[in-house]
Amino acid sequence: MKAVEVRKLTKNYGDLRAVDEIDFEIEEGEIFGLIGPNGAGKTTTLRIVSTILTPSSGEVFVYGFELGSENDKIREIISYLPEEAGAYKNLTGFGYLDFMAGFYAKDVHDKGKIVEKAIEITQLGDRLKDKVSTYSKGMTRKLLLARSLMIHPRLAVLDEPTGGLDVVNSFEVRNIIKEFSKQGTTVLLSSHNMLEVEFLSDKVALIDRGRILEEGTPVDLKAKYKARNLEEVFVEVVS
Repeated sequence: MKAVEVRKLTKNYGDLRAVDEIDFEIEEGEIFGLIGPNGAGKTTTLRIVSTILTPSSGEVFVYGFELGSENDKIREIISYLPEEAGAYKNLTGFGYLDFMAGFYAKDVHDKGKIVEKAIEITQLGDRLKDKVSTYSKGMTRKLLLARSLMIHPRLAVLDEPTGGLDVVNSFEVRNIIKEFSKQGTTVLLSSHNMLEVEFLSDKVALIDRGRILEEGTPVDLKAKYKARNLEEVFVEVVS
């Protein structure tokens, strides 16, 4: 079974076509990167897959569940991290994770296990005792990523997971994502940072103006276009 199947997906905002009949598939356990410039349709696509937006037309299946008729079942097995996500600044890092775990846990014991996993993911140590308002952007992003992954979702949808982070924090976040992929979580992520996605993704789709222009593994795409990196591939494809 495919983790994600997208067929002829289209989203219109009035006269603007944000997503234009795109198709792609994601294998279970794969890290799939949707890459392109700002305004290309990446975030819209991720929000549709996450059941937040309703498509104008087309079909989406997440582990066999059909978008539209089985949204509740899809929401049970996915997590979504928006690019602009924030945490409650008046809570401590631990308090935030404990609060969020309460929405998913079956009982007190289960909640403890979820929070314990989240603490491990954050790698923030004693700083979890401090209020989120004192955190750097990198620390906040790790906290939010932990919130997304602590329930071991079958599909993690991550919008610009390292957006605005420095080199060290970006490196750490990428490693967290890779580790969860090894443990069986499928990842659909978006980014305009093509070089970063090249290091992270098993497969990528290049999207611009709502259309997928090319798809494949980074190695295959670079070979096909005789390019040194995905940025060069993208420039070649759009030109």
